[in-house]
Amino acid sequence: MAGQIITIAQQKGGSGKTTLAAHLAVAWSRKRGTAVALLDTDPQGSLGEWFENREDRFGEDWAGLTFRTASGWGARREARSMGRNHDLVVIDTPPKSDLDARPAIECANLVVIPIQPSPVDLWATQSTIDLAAKEGAASLLILNRVPPRASLTAEMIEAMGDFESVLAKSRLGNRVAFAGAMGDGLTVMEMSGAKKAADEVEALATEVRKRAKG
Repeated sequence: MAGQIITIAQQKGGSGKTTLAAHLAVAWSRKRGTAVALLDTDPQGSLGEWFENREDRFGEDWAGLTFRTASGWGARREARSMGRNHDLVVIDTPPKSDLDARPAIECANLVVIPIQPSPVDLWATQSTIDLAAKEGAASLLILNRVPPRASLTAEMIEAMGDFESVLAKSRLGNRVAFAGAMGDGLTVMEMSGAKKAADEVEALATEVRKRAKG
């Protein structure tokens, strides 16, 4: 049975796609007997830099994750190939270009769309939802970098009711621990003093996997 392919996509840059991809992948890989692969299709290569830092820390033979890169239509082929011997394949996609993101969306069991609670992010999200729908892929919106006690967040959630996409119950707060972890090749689950952030990721990872299974 082929593994599930989870594609992280958002047309707006700076939405936190790479951080989300890394954290979901590690959260799933920490479950006993779960083989997880990461596929970076973003030319910026931020996910690859994070993975190299991780290899430096844990050693190149660290078996927690498999990492590959691909571009264009090669992403679809690579993702399906990795899915043959992994339970989950997480794809990080480039922003701004429908053409570059389409192959990764086309092969996905679920398209995860991070969105920050701001009007600009809200406006930019519709195109990603439309692209997923066009390719027949289910999509899940995830509120990311959510500030505490922000009335704007409630307004954005209400506005998202017009989208033809499901909004995840779990969300990630605006926490400096995420950036600090990524810079060290880690995730917040592997840092001391980041329990709240780690709990958010674990809850989200559980919800996303259930949604991907349909």
